[in-house]
Amino acid sequence: MSTEQPTEKELLKTVLEPLLEDFQYWFGRSRTLLESSQMSFLTAQEQAELLARIVHSQQEVQTAKMLFQATGGLAGIDSKMMLPWHQLVAECWNVAQRFREDKQPLS
Repeated sequence: MSTEQPTEKELLKTVLEPLLEDFQYWFGRSRTLLESSQMSFLTAQEQAELLARIVHSQQEVQTAKMLFQATGGLAGIDSKMMLPWHQLVAECWNVAQRFREDKQPLS
């Protein structure tokens, strides 16, 4: 019984490509929320700084995705580079959850 192992290129395409798309999706949603709503639990400066970090990370993800595509899926990304993106997505989820909770009236 022989099981073929995926090539490094196949593995990168299977794992990295969808991950980069997920980052783009969540940063896009968070950016839209921050640009269209005032978070009552953040100061204007805190909200602006979070938005700036999201925009910067969107640019980094886009650059990484372009490099990945330009190399035919042969270029990977160091996990140290992705860790801040993961942390920022988690922070964005927390802000969105808090925003939804603040908008819901108490029953």
